[in-house]
Amino acid sequence: MRRATLATIAAAAGVSLPTVSKVLNGKDDVGAETRARVRQLLAEYDYVPVGSRRGSSHLLVDLVFTALDSPWAVEIIRGVVDSGLHVVVSSMARPRQHASWATSLVEARRAGVLLVTSQLTAADRRVLADSRIPVVVIDPVDLPHPDVPSVGATNWAGGLSATEHLIQLGHRRIAVIGGPLGMLCSRARVDGYRAALDRAGIPFDPELVRHGDFRHEGGFRRAVELLSLPDRPTAVFAGNDEQALGVIEAARVAGLAVPQDLSVVGFDDLPVAVWSSPALTTVRQPLTEMGRHAGRMLADLIAGRAVETERVELATELVVRSSTKEPPCT
Repeated sequence: MRRATLATIAAAAGVSLPTVSKVLNGKDDVGAETRARVRQLLAEYDYVPVGSRRGSSHLLVDLVFTALDSPWAVEIIRGVVDSGLHVVVSSMARPRQHASWATSLVEARRAGVLLVTSQLTAADRRVLADSRIPVVVIDPVDLPHPDVPSVGATNWAGGLSATEHLIQLGHRRIAVIGGPLGMLCSRARVDGYRAALDRAGIPFDPELVRHGDFRHEGGFRRAVELLSLPDRPTAVFAGNDEQALGVIEAARVAGLAVPQDLSVVGFDDLPVAVWSSPALTTVRQPLTEMGRHAGRMLADLIAGRAVETERVELATELVVRSSTKEPPCT
């Protein structure tokens, strides 16, 4: 007979999935009659709860990305695998129904969830909490719920150091291409850029601020706009390495040399950064360590151990290579 899922039990009992989860986990906010009916069906279907498998060394956790078509994702995966977890990697690139997403994890009997640059809605959180499936968010899109642990990087400090490097080289006309406006990491990097300008007494110019999509194409398109300005920038902080590579291509198309005519700084320090032409100055984000740390946090939660802190931010570091130098003489 096909193994029963929580959805099977819920349908047979005529109740919601969270109600079945509450009965399964011994919560007392379910009526006596409903509780008895659900318990009877759990016994009849011989349902085996996720909790009975906690001691297994082969527990599966879901590692969920917004999109997987990026070398950035590979570095995160590398770190999570290094933590010792057995993972199922999936993508939420397409719009989804939040309740069905969380329900699918419950039905698959996952031991935990690592959610990367994705939003955990109240509905998701409620379903997972009712089923006692722990969650850790990596590089959160926005400020996570206080009950949800997260691992990120010092994005503001990274944006500050990238811009200060360009200022120290003598640049004053510095543009920034952030990522999507709705992403916390993107806003923090742009805020760091603004803070560096303010510290140096350089007036902020909104005309030099653009927002891309953290992809080559977005960096290229925004750079074309910036390089078309009557008073074009002499340097661009691209917000991530993929956009930085797009900026370098836009400069080539415009007949400009990097770094002789335009300095470019990225963010992430992906493996490709050292092999780009020229080698890319960038802010190293400890992506592998972020994945490893989040994996260890999740393993602790699965084992019933409390994490030391709910919010972890790992340090970024400026890596100077060949894509930046003093501005051209005018």
